[in-house]
Amino acid sequence: MKWAAKTRSAMMNWYLNQTLAVLMVAATPAAVAQPNGHEGHEGHSNNSDIEHPLKASKPPADKPAEHGMDHGAMHPTSIEPAAEMDHAGMSMQSATPADARDPHENAGGYTRESGPYALPPEQVLHMADEHAYYAVLLNQFEYRNDGSEEGAGYDGQAWFGTSYDRAVFKAEGEVTGGTLEEARTELLWGHAIANYWDTQLGARYDSGEGPERAWLAIGIQGLAPYWFEVETTAYVGDNGRTALRLEADYELLLTQRLILQPSVEINLYGKADEERGIGKGLAEADIGVRLRYEFSRRLAPYVGVEAVKKFGDTGDLARAEGSDTSATRWVAGVRFWF
Repeated sequence: MKWAAKTRSAMMNWYLNQTLAVLMVAATPAAVAQPNGHEGHEGHSNNSDIEHPLKASKPPADKPAEHGMDHGAMHPTSIEPAAEMDHAGMSMQSATPADARDPHENAGGYTRESGPYALPPEQVLHMADEHAYYAVLLNQFEYRNDGSEEGAGYDGQAWFGTSYDRAVFKAEGEVTGGTLEEARTELLWGHAIANYWDTQLGARYDSGEGPERAWLAIGIQGLAPYWFEVETTAYVGDNGRTALRLEADYELLLTQRLILQPSVEINLYGKADEERGIGKGLAEADIGVRLRYEFSRRLAPYVGVEAVKKFGDTGDLARAEGSDTSATRWVAGVRFWF
């Protein structure tokens, strides 16, 4: 151990000595060749002929410098100001050619669809908005019980198309006592008019109890500020019938998988349709809240509660038939999409 320590100490001293020697040699003025043409001879310059930079900025005019280095130029006062750049002599950049941005100028006549390097149609890449997509969402597929009777309900939609234009299919209905009580089916064409908003135009078909009805539908659907999903559709039917349906829901994330979804749906009619138990004005409202757990984004069972009420002339028609005008029911079902 002591021998190794002594060896390291000796090596460090040797490196320090060598470093100091190099620094001393570098600090010593190098010999300068005489300008008299005797390049092959060694010798030192005459130090008496050298003016110290602190004494004079340059040699006297009557005594030319005898060495290649002008020590007077080392003084800061000997630096002459640089000549100003002649900007006027600089030429301006030439004008841009008219075809500088022509994508085919240097393509040699080749295009994406032709030439030896063209891909077959099934391999040509397309932008995302050129592709057609589809989706099917069943937002409600549930069992319902209001204490007096049991039933089932469904509410969903599907679409196929591009980011700007698509075919939209909507369906909503309720089954009570094994009988389809009411159902609404719509086939629409949707067109994007803004970020998160589509206009929809098409037809609606009502079935279930009473006579069937057909409507012309026009509406708007999208995502409102603060993440409210909104759907508003106006309908025009035969014999001067009109209707308006408003629907909105909101998804409140309690956790990444546990989601509370309140929803509301309101239906109004411009003309009474007693054969289907519908009065003029505000007909009915459906307000509910559902709590679901997403095992995955595509599959989520849920439970909830829903309140349904009929208003105005529609309520009077329900009472005349011996039906309740309001009900609170418990629901349990599954939400899925693909």
